[in-house]
Amino acid sequence: MAKQKIRFLGDTLGLAPFPLRFKQALVAIRGEEDVPPSRWGLSSLKQLYPKVAFKLWRGTCFVPNKVIISNLFNHTPTSHENGWSVRKTQTLDIRGRGLTYDSHNGTDFAIPVGTTVCTAAAGKVVHVISEFNRGGLKIFIDHGEGLMTCYAHLAKSLVQVGDILHRGQAIAISGYSGIDGAVTFPFGIPHIHFNVWLNGLPVDPFAVEGQTSLWLNGVMPSFATDTNPHFVISEYDPGLVMEAIDACKTPSVKTRISMLSTLEEKAVQVIIEMNYYPTRFVKHLSVFATNYPRKPMLDLPFSASDFDGVVFLDDLPLRRNKNKLV
Repeated sequence: MAKQKIRFLGDTLGLAPFPLRFKQALVAIRGEEDVPPSRWGLSSLKQLYPKVAFKLWRGTCFVPNKVIISNLFNHTPTSHENGWSVRKTQTLDIRGRGLTYDSHNGTDFAIPVGTTVCTAAAGKVVHVISEFNRGGLKIFIDHGEGLMTCYAHLAKSLVQVGDILHRGQAIAISGYSGIDGAVTFPFGIPHIHFNVWLNGLPVDPFAVEGQTSLWLNGVMPSFATDTNPHFVISEYDPGLVMEAIDACKTPSVKTRISMLSTLEEKAVQVIIEMNYYPTRFVKHLSVFATNYPRKPMLDLPFSASDFDGVVFLDDLPLRRNKNKLV
Protein backbone atom coordinates (compact mmCIF):
# COMPACT_ATOMS: atom_id res chain seq x y z
CA MET A 1 0.00 0.00 0.00
CA ALA A 2 1.34 3.44 -0.91
CA LYS A 3 2.13 5.84 1.95
CA GLN A 4 -0.78 8.13 2.75
CA LYS A 5 -0.53 11.86 3.37
CA ILE A 6 -0.72 12.69 7.06
CA ARG A 7 -0.53 15.96 8.97
CA PHE A 8 2.65 16.30 10.99
CA LEU A 9 1.35 18.02 14.12
CA GLY A 10 -2.21 16.67 14.10
CA ASP A 11 -1.58 13.08 12.96
CA THR A 12 2.09 12.14 13.26
CA LEU A 13 2.56 13.70 16.71
CA GLY A 14 -1.15 13.52 17.61
CA LEU A 15 -1.28 17.09 18.94
CA ALA A 16 -4.83 17.86 17.78
CA PRO A 17 -7.02 19.01 19.45
CA PHE A 18 -4.32 20.84 21.40
CA PRO A 19 -6.33 21.75 24.57
CA LEU A 20 -7.26 18.08 25.13
CA ARG A 21 -3.73 16.84 24.37
CA PHE A 22 -2.26 19.41 26.78
CA LYS A 23 -4.60 18.22 29.52
CA GLN A 24 -3.64 14.59 28.80
CA ALA A 25 0.07 15.47 28.81
CA LEU A 26 -0.31 16.81 32.34
CA VAL A 27 -1.50 13.35 33.44
CA ALA A 28 1.88 11.93 32.41
CA ILE A 29 3.80 14.81 33.98
CA ARG A 30 1.87 15.39 37.21
CA GLY A 31 -0.30 12.28 37.54
CA GLU A 32 -3.96 12.30 38.52
CA GLU A 33 -6.41 10.38 40.69
CA ASP A 34 -4.87 6.93 41.34
CA VAL A 35 -2.28 7.45 38.56
CA PRO A 36 1.25 8.41 39.65
CA PRO A 37 3.32 10.70 37.39
CA SER A 38 5.65 9.15 34.84
CA ARG A 39 9.37 9.02 35.57
CA TRP A 40 12.24 10.23 33.36
CA GLY A 41 15.94 10.57 34.05
CA LEU A 42 19.36 10.80 32.46
CA SER A 43 19.24 7.09 31.66
CA SER A 44 16.22 7.82 29.43
CA LEU A 45 18.59 9.57 27.02
CA LYS A 46 20.06 6.17 26.16
CA GLN A 47 16.93 5.60 24.06
CA LEU A 48 17.78 8.48 21.71
CA TYR A 49 19.42 7.39 18.46
CA PRO A 50 19.50 10.47 16.18
CA LYS A 51 21.18 8.68 13.29
CA VAL A 52 18.31 6.18 13.13
CA ALA A 53 15.57 8.63 14.05
CA PHE A 54 16.33 11.23 11.36
CA LYS A 55 15.84 8.76 8.53
CA LEU A 56 12.63 7.28 9.96
CA TRP A 57 11.13 10.75 10.53
CA ARG A 58 11.83 11.47 6.85
CA GLY A 59 9.91 8.33 5.87
CA THR A 60 12.84 6.14 4.81
CA CYS A 61 14.29 2.93 6.26
CA PHE A 62 17.53 3.12 8.21
CA VAL A 63 18.40 -0.43 7.19
CA PRO A 64 17.00 -1.08 3.69
CA ASN A 65 13.71 -3.05 3.84
CA LYS A 66 14.14 -3.94 7.52
CA VAL A 67 11.93 -3.37 10.56
CA ILE A 68 14.14 -2.46 13.53
CA ILE A 69 13.17 -3.86 16.93
CA SER A 70 14.19 -0.91 19.10
CA ASN A 71 12.83 -2.13 22.45
CA LEU A 72 11.83 -5.55 23.76
CA PHE A 73 9.62 -6.63 26.66
CA ASN A 74 11.28 -5.95 30.04
CA HIS A 75 11.34 -9.09 32.21
CA THR A 76 12.40 -7.15 35.34
CA PRO A 77 9.94 -4.23 35.43
CA THR A 78 9.80 -1.62 38.18
CA SER A 79 6.67 -1.34 40.33
CA HIS A 80 3.58 0.27 38.79
CA GLU A 81 3.00 1.99 42.12
CA ASN A 82 6.04 4.17 41.44
CA GLY A 83 4.70 5.39 38.10
CA TRP A 84 5.40 4.57 34.44
CA SER A 85 9.18 4.70 34.09
CA VAL A 86 11.05 5.36 30.85
CA ARG A 87 14.34 5.17 32.72
CA LYS A 88 16.83 2.32 32.31
CA THR A 89 17.56 1.21 35.86
CA GLN A 90 16.63 -2.49 35.86
CA THR A 91 16.27 -4.05 32.43
CA LEU A 92 16.41 -7.55 31.02
CA ASP A 93 15.13 -8.54 27.59
CA ILE A 94 14.39 -12.02 26.26
CA ARG A 95 17.98 -12.45 25.03
CA GLY A 96 19.55 -11.60 28.38
CA ARG A 97 20.47 -8.07 27.22
CA GLY A 98 19.05 -4.64 28.04
CA LEU A 99 17.23 -3.58 24.87
CA THR A 100 14.27 -2.24 26.87
CA TYR A 101 13.46 0.18 29.70
CA ASP A 102 11.97 -0.07 33.20
CA SER A 103 8.23 -0.15 32.46
CA HIS A 104 8.34 -1.45 28.90
CA ASN A 105 5.71 -4.17 28.51
CA GLY A 106 5.64 -4.56 24.74
CA THR A 107 7.77 -4.70 21.59
CA ASP A 108 8.78 -1.54 19.72
CA PHE A 109 8.98 -1.83 15.94
CA ALA A 110 10.89 1.15 14.48
CA ILE A 111 9.63 1.92 10.99
CA PRO A 112 9.44 5.01 8.74
CA VAL A 113 6.67 7.49 9.51
CA GLY A 114 3.78 6.87 7.12
CA THR A 115 4.17 3.08 7.01
CA THR A 116 1.07 0.88 6.74
CA VAL A 117 0.45 -1.08 9.94
CA CYS A 118 -1.33 -4.46 9.69
CA THR A 119 -3.10 -6.68 12.18
CA ALA A 120 -0.84 -9.43 13.52
CA ALA A 121 -3.66 -12.00 13.32
CA ALA A 122 -7.32 -12.29 12.37
CA GLY A 123 -9.59 -10.64 14.89
CA LYS A 124 -12.09 -7.97 15.82
CA VAL A 125 -11.41 -4.27 16.46
CA VAL A 126 -12.67 -3.68 20.00
CA HIS A 127 -11.38 -0.19 20.83
CA VAL A 128 -9.77 2.84 19.17
CA ILE A 129 -8.63 5.76 21.32
CA SER A 130 -6.11 8.59 21.37
CA GLU A 131 -4.47 9.35 24.73
CA PHE A 132 -1.55 11.75 24.49
CA ASN A 133 -0.24 10.64 27.90
CA ARG A 134 -0.16 6.93 27.06
CA GLY A 135 0.77 5.91 23.53
CA GLY A 136 -1.10 8.43 21.41
CA LEU A 137 -3.53 6.92 18.92
CA LYS A 138 -4.07 3.21 19.73
CA ILE A 139 -6.01 0.34 18.15
CA PHE A 140 -6.99 -2.73 20.19
CA ILE A 141 -7.77 -6.03 18.46
CA ASP A 142 -9.25 -9.15 20.07
CA HIS A 143 -7.90 -12.27 18.34
CA GLY A 144 -9.91 -14.71 20.42
CA GLU A 145 -8.62 -17.47 22.72
CA GLY A 146 -7.71 -14.89 25.35
CA LEU A 147 -5.32 -12.97 23.07
CA MET A 148 -5.48 -9.21 22.47
CA THR A 149 -3.00 -6.88 20.76
CA CYS A 150 -2.60 -3.11 20.89
CA TYR A 151 -0.84 -0.90 18.32
CA ALA A 152 0.23 2.50 19.71
CA HIS A 153 1.80 5.75 18.39
CA LEU A 154 -0.32 5.62 15.22
CA ALA A 155 -0.98 8.60 12.96
CA LYS A 156 -4.26 7.51 11.38
CA SER A 157 -6.69 4.61 11.87
CA LEU A 158 -8.04 2.77 8.83
CA VAL A 159 -10.55 0.70 10.83
CA GLN A 160 -13.33 1.22 13.35
CA VAL A 161 -14.72 -0.65 16.34
CA GLY A 162 -16.60 -3.78 15.30
CA ASP A 163 -14.60 -4.45 12.12
CA ILE A 164 -13.71 -8.12 11.56
CA LEU A 165 -10.19 -8.39 10.17
CA HIS A 166 -8.31 -11.02 8.24
CA ARG A 167 -4.69 -11.76 9.07
CA GLY A 168 -2.35 -9.09 7.70
CA GLN A 169 -5.12 -6.59 6.90
CA ALA A 170 -4.10 -2.90 6.92
CA ILE A 171 -5.39 -1.14 10.05
CA ALA A 172 -3.46 2.14 10.36
CA ILE A 173 -0.75 4.51 9.18
CA SER A 174 2.24 4.84 11.49
CA GLY A 175 3.46 8.02 13.16
CA TYR A 176 4.86 8.76 16.59
CA SER A 177 1.79 10.19 18.31
CA GLY A 178 1.75 10.85 22.01
CA ILE A 179 3.93 12.67 24.50
CA ASP A 180 6.87 10.35 23.75
CA GLY A 181 7.19 11.54 20.16
CA ALA A 182 6.54 15.21 20.93
CA VAL A 183 9.11 15.36 23.73
CA THR A 184 11.89 13.47 21.93
CA PHE A 185 11.43 14.85 18.39
CA PRO A 186 13.57 14.69 16.28
CA PHE A 187 15.99 12.46 18.23
CA GLY A 188 13.50 9.80 19.40
CA ILE A 189 12.96 6.80 17.13
CA PRO A 190 9.49 6.69 15.52
CA HIS A 191 7.98 3.27 16.21
CA ILE A 192 4.88 1.21 16.81
CA HIS A 193 4.56 0.08 20.42
CA PHE A 194 3.08 -3.40 20.11
CA ASN A 195 1.39 -4.85 23.20
CA VAL A 196 0.35 -8.48 23.52
CA TRP A 197 -2.03 -9.49 26.31
CA LEU A 198 -2.92 -13.12 27.07
CA ASN A 199 -5.63 -13.84 29.63
CA GLY A 200 -5.62 -10.12 30.36
CA LEU A 201 -1.92 -9.94 31.26
CA PRO A 202 0.97 -8.40 29.28
CA VAL A 203 3.19 -11.12 27.81
CA ASP A 204 6.30 -11.25 25.66
CA PRO A 205 5.49 -12.79 22.25
CA PHE A 206 9.08 -14.03 22.18
CA ALA A 207 9.53 -17.19 24.24
CA VAL A 208 11.91 -17.98 27.05
CA GLU A 209 13.45 -21.46 27.10
CA GLY A 210 10.74 -24.11 27.52
CA GLN A 211 7.95 -21.67 26.61
CA THR A 212 5.82 -21.55 23.46
CA SER A 213 6.46 -18.61 21.14
CA LEU A 214 3.42 -16.57 20.17
CA TRP A 215 4.97 -15.89 16.76
CA LEU A 216 3.37 -18.09 14.13
CA ASN A 217 6.74 -18.66 12.48
CA GLY A 218 8.41 -19.74 15.71
CA VAL A 219 11.43 -17.91 17.11
CA MET A 220 11.16 -14.70 15.04
CA PRO A 221 8.11 -12.90 13.61
CA SER A 222 7.36 -13.28 9.91
CA PHE A 223 4.84 -11.78 7.50
CA ALA A 224 1.26 -12.97 7.07
CA THR A 225 0.60 -15.53 4.34
CA ASP A 226 -2.86 -16.77 5.36
CA THR A 227 -5.70 -14.23 5.04
CA ASN A 228 -8.43 -16.43 6.56
CA PRO A 229 -10.56 -14.15 8.82
CA HIS A 230 -11.60 -17.05 11.09
CA PHE A 231 -10.74 -16.85 14.79
CA VAL A 232 -12.12 -18.46 17.95
CA ILE A 233 -13.99 -15.96 20.13
CA SER A 234 -12.82 -15.55 23.72
CA GLU A 235 -15.29 -16.48 26.44
CA TYR A 236 -15.70 -14.07 29.35
CA ASP A 237 -16.97 -14.96 32.82
CA PRO A 238 -19.75 -12.54 33.89
CA GLY A 239 -18.92 -12.98 37.57
CA LEU A 240 -15.22 -12.29 37.05
CA VAL A 241 -16.00 -9.25 34.93
CA MET A 242 -18.15 -7.80 37.71
CA GLU A 243 -15.50 -8.64 40.32
CA ALA A 244 -12.88 -6.87 38.24
CA ILE A 245 -15.08 -3.78 37.88
CA ASP A 246 -15.63 -3.77 41.63
CA ALA A 247 -11.84 -3.89 42.09
CA CYS A 248 -11.56 -0.48 40.40
CA LYS A 249 -10.99 2.22 43.00
CA THR A 250 -11.54 5.18 40.67
CA PRO A 251 -15.29 6.02 40.82
CA SER A 252 -15.46 7.70 37.41
CA VAL A 253 -13.80 4.74 35.66
CA LYS A 254 -15.91 2.18 37.53
CA THR A 255 -19.09 4.01 36.52
CA ARG A 256 -18.00 4.35 32.90
CA ILE A 257 -17.29 0.63 32.54
CA SER A 258 -20.42 -0.41 34.45
CA MET A 259 -22.60 1.62 32.08
CA LEU A 260 -21.42 -0.25 28.98
CA SER A 261 -24.09 -2.37 27.31
CA THR A 262 -22.54 -5.79 26.69
CA LEU A 263 -20.38 -8.25 28.61
CA GLU A 264 -17.76 -8.08 25.86
CA GLU A 265 -17.52 -4.28 26.05
CA LYS A 266 -17.14 -4.39 29.83
CA ALA A 267 -14.52 -7.16 29.69
CA VAL A 268 -12.49 -5.39 27.00
CA GLN A 269 -12.47 -2.09 28.90
CA VAL A 270 -11.45 -3.81 32.14
CA ILE A 271 -8.50 -5.45 30.36
CA ILE A 272 -7.42 -2.14 28.79
CA GLU A 273 -7.78 -0.13 32.00
CA MET A 274 -5.98 -2.73 34.13
CA ASN A 275 -3.03 -2.75 31.75
CA TYR A 276 -2.73 0.95 30.98
CA TYR A 277 -3.71 2.21 34.43
CA PRO A 278 -3.02 -0.68 36.86
CA THR A 279 -2.92 1.59 39.91
CA ARG A 280 -6.64 2.23 39.49
CA PHE A 281 -7.34 -1.33 40.66
CA VAL A 282 -6.83 -2.93 44.05
CA LYS A 283 -6.05 -6.24 42.33
CA HIS A 284 -5.51 -7.59 38.81
CA LEU A 285 -8.03 -10.25 37.76
CA SER A 286 -8.55 -12.34 34.66
CA VAL A 287 -12.05 -11.92 33.22
CA PHE A 288 -11.95 -15.04 31.03
CA ALA A 289 -14.03 -18.17 31.53
CA THR A 290 -10.92 -20.31 31.05
CA ASN A 291 -7.16 -19.91 31.17
CA TYR A 292 -5.99 -19.92 27.56
CA PRO A 293 -2.54 -21.42 26.80
CA ARG A 294 0.24 -19.77 24.81
CA LYS A 295 0.15 -20.84 21.17
CA PRO A 296 1.64 -19.54 17.91
CA MET A 297 -0.83 -16.97 16.55
CA LEU A 298 0.96 -13.74 15.58
CA ASP A 299 2.73 -12.35 12.53
CA LEU A 300 4.79 -9.21 12.07
CA PRO A 301 2.28 -6.31 11.93
CA PHE A 302 3.53 -4.98 8.59
CA SER A 303 3.37 -5.95 4.93
CA ALA A 304 5.91 -8.07 3.08
CA SER A 305 5.60 -5.54 0.25
CA ASP A 306 7.23 -2.92 2.54
CA PHE A 307 9.82 -5.00 4.40
CA ASP A 308 11.65 -8.32 4.14
CA GLY A 309 12.62 -8.96 7.78
CA VAL A 310 13.63 -7.61 11.18
CA VAL A 311 16.86 -6.63 12.92
CA PHE A 312 17.63 -5.70 16.54
CA LEU A 313 18.74 -2.15 17.23
CA ASP A 314 21.61 -3.24 19.48
CA ASP A 315 23.01 -5.43 16.70
CA LEU A 316 23.53 -2.40 14.44
CA PRO A 317 26.89 -0.53 14.32
CA LEU A 318 25.55 2.69 15.85
CA ARG A 319 28.20 3.61 18.42
CA ARG A 320 31.86 4.58 18.18
CA ASN A 321 32.15 3.33 21.71
CA LYS A 322 29.69 2.24 24.37
CA ASN A 323 29.23 5.81 25.62
CA LYS A 324 28.98 7.86 22.43
CA LEU A 325 26.35 7.74 19.71
CA VAL A 326 27.12 8.38 16.05
